[in-house]
Amino acid sequence: MNRADDLTSHTAVMQCFFDDGYHDTRIYLLESLGAGYSVSGPAILIETNSTILVEPGCCAMVTANGDIEIEIGNVGQDQIGSQLNSIQLSIFSHRFMSIAEQMGRVLQRTAISTNIKERLDFSCALFGPDGGLVANAPHIPVHLGAMQEAVRWQMSYYGENLREGDVILSNHPAAGGSHLPDLTVITPVFIEDQSSPIFFVANRGHHADIGGTAPGSMPPRSTALWEEGMAVKSFKLVEAGCFQEQGITDLLMSPAQYPNSSGTRNLSDNLSDLKAQVAANKMGITLVAQLVEEYSLHVVQAYMQYIQDNAEIAVREMLKEIATKAEKSGHTKTNRTIFAAEEHMDDGSPICLKITIDKHDGTAEFDFSGTGNEVKGNWNAPCAVVFSALIYCLRCMVGHDVPLNQGCLAPITTIIPPGSLLDPSDLAAVIGGNVLTSQRIVDVVFKAFRTCAASQGCMNNVTFGDDTFAYYETVAGGAGAGPSWHGRSGVHTHMTNTRITDPEILEKRYPVVLKQFAVNEGSGGEGLYVGGHGVIREMLFRHQLILCVLSERRGEFQPYGMDGGSPGKIGENWVLKCGGDRENLGAKNSAQLEPGVCRLLSCMLAVVNYWMSTFAVAGYFLVENAWWGRVWRCYNRDPKENEESDWRSVCKEGKCC
Repeated sequence: MNRADDLTSHTAVMQCFFDDGYHDTRIYLLESLGAGYSVSGPAILIETNSTILVEPGCCAMVTANGDIEIEIGNVGQDQIGSQLNSIQLSIFSHRFMSIAEQMGRVLQRTAISTNIKERLDFSCALFGPDGGLVANAPHIPVHLGAMQEAVRWQMSYYGENLREGDVILSNHPAAGGSHLPDLTVITPVFIEDQSSPIFFVANRGHHADIGGTAPGSMPPRSTALWEEGMAVKSFKLVEAGCFQEQGITDLLMSPAQYPNSSGTRNLSDNLSDLKAQVAANKMGITLVAQLVEEYSLHVVQAYMQYIQDNAEIAVREMLKEIATKAEKSGHTKTNRTIFAAEEHMDDGSPICLKITIDKHDGTAEFDFSGTGNEVKGNWNAPCAVVFSALIYCLRCMVGHDVPLNQGCLAPITTIIPPGSLLDPSDLAAVIGGNVLTSQRIVDVVFKAFRTCAASQGCMNNVTFGDDTFAYYETVAGGAGAGPSWHGRSGVHTHMTNTRITDPEILEKRYPVVLKQFAVNEGSGGEGLYVGGHGVIREMLFRHQLILCVLSERRGEFQPYGMDGGSPGKIGENWVLKCGGDRENLGAKNSAQLEPGVCRLLSCMLAVVNYWMSTFAVAGYFLVENAWWGRVWRCYNRDPKENEESDWRSVCKEGKCC
């Protein structure tokens, strides 16, 4: 082999700066180096279209094909230790989050259902060996705090009986679940020479149907858990590397044993999405293993703890700052600062919160005593949902960028009365707790801290389907204004972070026509800072279907304003039928729809004033009515006509249909 170093083939020598200082660096024209020549670094190889840097300690060789192979030598890089380094802390924080993000990309690409692939109604996260949340992708807030409760429940349930190749499925609210359609897939991460898991990876995806008494598995009037579909505390979806297809199929069809109930209405989508969830966890395991191989398990777990500690410190400092400001304003003259707030669900059930902050150590007690009892309805919220809301609120209030993880809850103690709306019995219906009550918990926390005005207050859930399919969506609304900002209009807020299905996908895959989807101007509360406006969503149904609506903020309790800001408007849900008949569905109801029946939904929420400036809250799902001007359109069509007929034809009589 010829060594170019020994020849006079370099054109110049330049001083270049590397990690350890300046080096004499030879400059070569690549065209002057023949096959078999090698160049020791530091050196720069220049050709017409590129420049190649050979670092100190490395060696570049020209192959017979004219390619450049660089052998990486020992460049004297310092070994990363387990002692805290601020730069490495940032690097590890992003590496952990990247694992969750790449899991999410795999899940989206490999899933088949509209709910996961298009609406992105899923979350992925990484958990430590104690089950505590380490890092999450920016997915669905209501999933993230609750998932760590699910992981810890499974750890307690299996003990030392988890093996490599096992994947666990769970959705029961008593086992850390949120509501039944959210299926959580958990995989322990093992490496050689370790008998217990070094990490856990998990994801939670909302399945459009898992059986129950209504298509979409979100019956608006359910009073017991069995009405809402398959309920599983723990099932090994994969055991010793083998996917248990028959076992999960039996579980998904098991709700048919109950009266007026059905098994899943779309088994193929369920199985495909579950396999996608397993694949997403597999990607997480691969990336964790690569990280451990690169840095060692000791270093990786040390920085995992540092990241959680960093979030804890950030929350403690925030609580101390809040208490100090309250003391200066005369709010308190003791070491303990107390904030309190109360909100009500549409049925009048109170959610009461008293927050007591110790300004010396930066801890806080969140006491929900006084909250209403468990209801004979479905807006009971499991404790895991409460923790999700708290960790989300605290992370929002921290004034700088820290990862959302278990450290956020370390300075917090919670008191949740057993048997209450926020800690129901194991068999209580909970389908609405995840999507309705969770939003109201956020409202009451922000109200206590006077952070911002109330937002839309629920996720405005719409499901429709029949015995062969089910579709589910959450509709956007308005966001509350803050002390220096206007509320956003027509957005998903707080505990939901999903997309709405694209109109083209919606109309192609399902028997509906989207007639209108627009911002409901003027629905946000007035003030110096205006609340976000709600939306109007109108669909025409082409086939006979069952429609279910599960919503809140449809009664007397408007989204609150602050410091003189106006409250936002409440929402309404209407069904319009051919002939002009109109039916107000109320907040939680279902309806049998015939082809040509039109549904109009819109909603508005409150504006708030803060620090003498108005905070707005936005809402959605209110149907425009007389004082906004009639928007009813006429849709009349014979369902026997050809599918290619014009669904948007107007009734010749000019009557509203």
